[in-house]
Amino acid sequence: WRWWNLLVSFAHSVLAGLWALFSLWHSPELLSNIQDGYSVSGHLLVCFSSGYFIHDSLDIIFNHQSRSSWEYLVHHSMAISAFVSLIITGRFLVAAVLLLVVEVSNIFLTIRMLLKMSNVPFPALYEANKYVNLVMYFIFRLAPQAYLTWYFLRYVEVQGQGAFLTINLLLLDVMILMYFSRLLRSDFFPSLHKGSAGRDVDGEKFLID
Repeated sequence: WRWWNLLVSFAHSVLAGLWALFSLWHSPELLSNIQDGYSVSGHLLVCFSSGYFIHDSLDIIFNHQSRSSWEYLVHHSMAISAFVSLIITGRFLVAAVLLLVVEVSNIFLTIRMLLKMSNVPFPALYEANKYVNLVMYFIFRLAPQAYLTWYFLRYVEVQGQGAFLTINLLLLDVMILMYFSRLLRSDFFPSLHKGSAGRDVDGEKFLID
């Protein structure tokens, strides 16, 4: 099940990541109007990714993986609720497209997980992806997230939809920093990646490894 789940996730990351980059490259003026900017491509991208998050949530639940993947369910519920509000109101779609640039980073994160699961006898391949993954995490995950957080806290009124999206964004900040610390411990500081009794905790939760 996990192989199929990750392969579907990989396909979504490739399509959504490249789609988000294309949308911003094709209409760069959107970045100057994050609240009310609109493009058909961006709207369809948000709809597409909402469908993926719904599909992945149901896949996790129906295959009885909720306990090991509960963090994914929390993340997906936040994304689905936020994206549905954007689709209905037509506002902040540019913010969603900018957030979906993170899927470029997820391409290498998923490759990392697939390499670990397959035990590929080429450690150099994992090592190379490890550093590429770290760079992509900074460029396509941390940087857009930090910019949007700054923008929302400075320019968006904390009421109604603005307040709802700001809270979602701040919670996502916490999750991203938590995942980043896990990634650093696992790939760059393995001595810190042990349980209190010397037990390797890698793999106990879907997102820890």
